[in-house]
Amino acid sequence: MRMIMFSSQAYDRDSFLAADLPPDWQLQFQAAHLGLDTAALAEGYEVVCAFINDDLSAPVLERLAGAGTRLIALRSAGYNHVDLQAAQRLGLAVVRVPAYSPHAVAEHALALILALNRNIHRAFNRTREGDFSLHGLTGFDLYGKTVGIIGAGQIGMVFARIMAGFGCQLLIHDPLPVAGLEALGARQVPLEQLISSSDIISLHCPLNPGSRHLINAERLQQMKHGAMLINTGRGALVDTPALIGALKSGQLGYLGLDVYEEEAQLFFQDCSDRPLQDDVLARLLTFPNVIITAHQAFLTREALAAIARTTLDNIAAWAAGTPVNQV
Repeated sequence: MRMIMFSSQAYDRDSFLAADLPPDWQLQFQAAHLGLDTAALAEGYEVVCAFINDDLSAPVLERLAGAGTRLIALRSAGYNHVDLQAAQRLGLAVVRVPAYSPHAVAEHALALILALNRNIHRAFNRTREGDFSLHGLTGFDLYGKTVGIIGAGQIGMVFARIMAGFGCQLLIHDPLPVAGLEALGARQVPLEQLISSSDIISLHCPLNPGSRHLINAERLQQMKHGAMLINTGRGALVDTPALIGALKSGQLGYLGLDVYEEEAQLFFQDCSDRPLQDDVLARLLTFPNVIITAHQAFLTREALAAIARTTLDNIAAWAAGTPVNQV
């Protein structure tokens, strides 16, 4: 079986090769993103293995199907970047990795909270320059603070258990009833109540038409003055330009992003040798109370191994005629 992996990095190569491919499987690693201009690279490959910022719109899928592709194997849980109607029309199966390491993403959300609260990023830069003063570095106790968690899937609930361990009061919002909240001392509440009552809000919900720009200018104004917003979910959950005004006024006190609405042409590559062309991102990076990481929340050894193993198992099951984790 011939497979091609787009948007592959060195860590992808290492984790997939460590997973012991069957001897008759051929896997080509391709650093380029998948798009109309690169889809020709997949000619003759039955399986295309794609990542979150690859273009899987109808025109790209049509080109892939015409060149012999039969399976789209996603290396991610999310599939909002796939035109599923076009895939079905073209006879392309789509499989995903529904879970790899919820701990990886939840722990990264915590890392952003702690770094922002205690100004670790600012203190690191100061001490390296010989400045050992403490002005402007005052944080707050997490104990007793109200943490709002939007999305109670696997990642959201792991994050909830972590924050319960800090002695936080937990508010959960999810469209479905959530079990096990009593043991955490958590409450399931309407979105409006969570937004207005939380000191920290962390996004762990999928991106779909109903959740796009879930956090917008209106909801930013409904937050507690000086609240913290963390997004390790999907970039478009937040109306990014609206963040700038909220940060300038102080309404939003802290911002931690691991995802960005327009990240596709930036993240997972080194852009340090050329001017940043994204004016919104450039402005966000000027705020001292903002930390942005380049979609690295998933990046742990355990998560990479799980992604590789599940992806290969998905491909094997599809080849055997018993597909699993199909979208």
